[in-house]
Amino acid sequence: MRSYRGTSRPVAAPMANLPPDVTSDPLPYVQLAPPQRRQRLKEIAFVFLKLGIVAFGGPAAHIAMMDDEVVKHRTWMSREKFLDLLGVTNLIPGPNSTELAIFIGYKYGGIFGLVLAGVSFILPAMLLVWGLAVVYVRYQTLPQLSWLLYGIKPVIIAILGQALWKLGQKAIQDVRTAIAALAVIIAFALGANELLLLVLAGLGVTLFENGIGPKGTKIPFLILPNLLVGATPVAVPSVSWVNVFFFFLKVGSVLYGSGYVLLAFLQRDLVERSQWLTSQQLLDAVAIGQVTPGPVFTTATFVGYLLAGHGGAIAGTLGIFLPSFILILAIGPWVAKLRSSVWASGFLDGVNAASLGLMAVATYTLGRAAIVDWLTLAVALLSSIAILRFQLNSVWLISIGGAVGIAAKIWGG
Repeated sequence: MRSYRGTSRPVAAPMANLPPDVTSDPLPYVQLAPPQRRQRLKEIAFVFLKLGIVAFGGPAAHIAMMDDEVVKHRTWMSREKFLDLLGVTNLIPGPNSTELAIFIGYKYGGIFGLVLAGVSFILPAMLLVWGLAVVYVRYQTLPQLSWLLYGIKPVIIAILGQALWKLGQKAIQDVRTAIAALAVIIAFALGANELLLLVLAGLGVTLFENGIGPKGTKIPFLILPNLLVGATPVAVPSVSWVNVFFFFLKVGSVLYGSGYVLLAFLQRDLVERSQWLTSQQLLDAVAIGQVTPGPVFTTATFVGYLLAGHGGAIAGTLGIFLPSFILILAIGPWVAKLRSSVWASGFLDGVNAASLGLMAVATYTLGRAAIVDWLTLAVALLSSIAILRFQLNSVWLISIGGAVGIAAKIWGG
């Protein structure tokens, strides 16, 4: 036995030096002994709590950090498996980086890992945004804060412009998706319902891509402006944590594209329809969401607090993230079929194009509220150049924008 072990060492050593993307996956959670399960769950909680604290820079940065932590350093899974999970999150609604964290937790730690990973990743940002919302509601009339946000808001418009550009490069793949995006922009600007736009754009593109439908003009997404505009206004309920929960539950269940597409839903439903928020408050919510780590969707925590206090903050957070947990739990066994389905792929193409259109209209509306003079215009233009040309991190830009706002207050008296 000793000689066998001695001869096996030279074989094991090279295996340890193989890159992480070719190592075998660890044992499934269900095959572990109870002490090993507890240890694995502790690892999941620690890793994603740490990522939730330091994950600045948006979804792309979050995903890169997860790859480094989960694949490279801890070898919880192969890089191929990691990319498979990432691909699936693009097929379902919700925040991609958060769903990836939830999916990793599920694959490495079962249902308990799913919950732990998601909660650990979301919690730091939620608590920080919640605290900032309390401060905002109490002190928003102070000149110092208003001038800080005066400089930050045009930076946010530049960040939204960058997100539009990046989303557009992926979403506009051909003439069909370009027409879908343009039709949604027109329909949404005229007052069409954003949920119906997402569904019909997805159906229109997938039917056309799969050879169903005439070559004429009667394409579903082309007739949206005539079908969806001019509906009778619906009575607006009073604001409560229940209203907040169900609103964000609806949004979290259908939202494709990115966290920035959330703005289109908030602008239309909370600013224009119900008038629960002003455009300025929505911009402030986005600004605060940008200077905190973790998911952009924690904007729901801030908005929830503005609408219904502490109960609204909790309800908004639960509502917008709950669908992600449920979808990941339900979709796991069907991963391979979804990725290979031409119908699912075509539907996603249409939904992504529609998301781009919704986001473009919301960005234009918010831009009119943020760019109010020559200084804010200059800040927006310079921020756009810094992002697109020099890839400057948004956290630094927001800090500079806030400093410009304070300087303008001091210099202008």
